Amino acid sequence: MSSSQLLVVLDRASPVSLQQQLCEQISGSVRSGRLRPGDPVPPSRELAYQLGVSRTVVTRAYELLRAKGVLASRRGSGTRVSGHLPEARREAGPAVRAPLRPEPPLPTDAGSPLWKPWEPAPMQRPQPAYDFRHGTPALASFPVTRWRQALAEAVSRADTAALGYGPAEGAPELRAQIAALLRRSRAFGAAPEQTVVTSGATQAMDILVRLLVGPDEVVVIEDPSHTVLRQIFGYSRAAVVPVPVDEEGLLVDEISDRVRAQGHHPARVRLVYVTPSHQFPTGFVMSQRRRRALLRWAHAHGATVLEDDYHNEFSFGPERLSAVAADPQDADVVYVGSFSKTLFPSLRIGYAVLPPHLVRPFLGVKWITDRLTPTVTQLALAEFVDSGAYARHIGRMDRLYRQRRARLLEALYRHFGAGVRISGAAAGLHVLVSLSDLPVPDEAQIVRAAAARGLQIYPASGYFAIRPPVEPTFLIGYAALSTTRITEGVALLAAAVREVTAR
Repeated sequence: MSSSQLLVVLDRASPVSLQQQLCEQISGSVRSGRLRPGDPVPPSRELAYQLGVSRTVVTRAYELLRAKGVLASRRGSGTRVSGHLPEARREAGPAVRAPLRPEPPLPTDAGSPLWKPWEPAPMQRPQPAYDFRHGTPALASFPVTRWRQALAEAVSRADTAALGYGPAEGAPELRAQIAALLRRSRAFGAAPEQTVVTSGATQAMDILVRLLVGPDEVVVIEDPSHTVLRQIFGYSRAAVVPVPVDEEGLLVDEISDRVRAQGHHPARVRLVYVTPSHQFPTGFVMSQRRRRALLRWAHAHGATVLEDDYHNEFSFGPERLSAVAADPQDADVVYVGSFSKTLFPSLRIGYAVLPPHLVRPFLGVKWITDRLTPTVTQLALAEFVDSGAYARHIGRMDRLYRQRRARLLEALYRHFGAGVRISGAAAGLHVLVSLSDLPVPDEAQIVRAAAARGLQIYPASGYFAIRPPVEPTFLIGYAALSTTRITEGVALLAAAVREVTAR
């Protein structure tokens, strides 16, 4: 989610040259307003790496765009969209509907046993020698010194407003930076006025379910799904209905039947939760066809789509799709994201981009629950993004994660060959690994044998509500491990499997 991830898709089968395609797509982004005067574009080396093309293609495209006045370069500030674009069309913001009156927050003190929290035990000290925990970025590679500078600058500039109770919606500086990031990397014209800073993405989801879902109404979630959702949605007064996913994402055609099977009418669905960029835990990317079907279903039934753009920043496939919220097709879509995986989890800064009519009621609940997300930290993050430090960090992490992902896949196939099935390798910071043709009754035996060797792995069956995997299946995170550790860890896993199989 940075200038180094400008949303560009090149068609190598097209008779139009790659250079011309790149010129047309950047010009189109300027005309549509996704790129605005003063916005940075990626350095030519970074964009060439991202697109898998020669750097010459990018440099010549940039030269042509500079000649046309679309781009401008200045020493020390890189290449940016020109400040003089009389022909550029600014997209009009969406019509503002009358705000709803905030509803009282809903309690979260009841729920079905189906949604009892299930999660790997918290990290302990000392840690195991090899820990394939998912959800942990490469914290050792975080630019601590640069972040400390941003914090120091934010504190030195802090006035009484920054030190007091700031706006519940968040610091305007950070909201503007988030909107710019989404515009460039997700093709999503998010207005700062519709962007609310939250204490992580989980707070945004908690507020939405309190706000939108009443007793005897329905929340649809993906199956499998993250256990945090079970805690957020499952203990509200809503009925939570899991709907399976396949390689194209949520099975939209099954939503109505699954809801009816649990004794509810589809018209009672108020919220549909999806992770279209990187489904958790399978890693599947929702297809364009399935996205359009979801939006049609939500619009027809008056439901709100909650798009959790999980791990969208790290995509290793040939092309990246824009956000579902970028083209909602008359459906209500709430877009949620965070900086936990791109920077560090304890930062606890997330955000929600809301339809205009939900902004005031959302802020009403947020003000009740926490008053505000810490302002000085927001100002530091805004400076970190605006200076280009965030984009540089994402670029470094993308290269690092590609190396670690490649090593993990290589090691798994080397040790298990045709006996391993892997999903989710196209994006994100983990893969889902299934071991087939093993005479092993459950995952627990392998987990214990691995632990005896100093290896921590995490079974995936607890994430499934409808059809748990019949084969031993594990969620393997690789972001925080060096390539050497990954190689050694997979060898230990193979030894553990051999031991259990031989019994």
